[in-house]
Amino acid sequence: MTDETQNGWIQTYLGVLRHQRQLSEHSISAYSLDLIELQQFAGERSLESLSYFDLRRLTSQLHSQQLNPRSIARKLSSWRGFYRWLAEQTAMPANPVEGIKAPKKSKSLPKALGADDAVHLVAHHGSDEATPLANRAMFELLYSSGLRVSELVSLDVRDFSDASYTSLGWVDVAQAEVHVTGKGNKQRIVPVGKPALVALQDWLAIRPTLLKLESQALFLNERGNRMSVRSVQLRLKAHARAIGIPADVHPHVLRHSFASHVLQSSGDLRAVQEMLGHSSIAATQVYTALDFQHLAQVYDATHPRAKK
Repeated sequence: MTDETQNGWIQTYLGVLRHQRQLSEHSISAYSLDLIELQQFAGERSLESLSYFDLRRLTSQLHSQQLNPRSIARKLSSWRGFYRWLAEQTAMPANPVEGIKAPKKSKSLPKALGADDAVHLVAHHGSDEATPLANRAMFELLYSSGLRVSELVSLDVRDFSDASYTSLGWVDVAQAEVHVTGKGNKQRIVPVGKPALVALQDWLAIRPTLLKLESQALFLNERGNRMSVRSVQLRLKAHARAIGIPADVHPHVLRHSFASHVLQSSGDLRAVQEMLGHSSIAATQVYTALDFQHLAQVYDATHPRAKK
């Protein structure tokens, strides 16, 4: 296959993407660059003659050049689509890109606040009106017990006198514990700290003024309906911004902070796993990396021989 033929195949394919699939010019440009790179790799060889092992070698070269795994995955997708189309135009025996996977993306560590920032965030700010009291109780409980925001908004005020009443979750103030139903309908019991209990009691004292249809929901919005996940996210973000915390704070940051701070203090990975409701210890082990980061920062800041 001559260079002109190869260029012809590429240009024809780009025309298909532009006119039949109606991709944007930005996408067409990205496809074009990926296919030109493939053509350069082929050199004197035809694109049809490249094998599975050739494409694996090219992928390895890109990885060794420190190219982002996401970018490699995009290139593989471009080449896979091109060869799928080319197989319809020629007698190619197989798509050489099929079965080739991009390198795994490195997992980013979860974001966690420092202990001082976390305490400052959830401490009482505002008046004794309903909205600030609800916010304080929700934020304290998220940080105190490491709940997912979906678990938080599912909590009910349980009537212990009604033995037939069932719920996805509730807070037992007398026992200082929260009962939640997490992923996979897995139930767990997590301790609740004293500041969170105080905040909950303050909220429960004013909650009846908002009661309407949602008589069981623990946390209610201004209209008396069960608090939504989105409302909690927006309230927490606005609260963090108002008190000057620069991080992009969302409810899961408080869950990460809970896990990180308990692990730093106790070193008990199994206990943290149980309280978070992780099915696998591997999901909890990411917090050991967070803890090491903290230790490394302390070392770098204090040890006379630390590498600057």
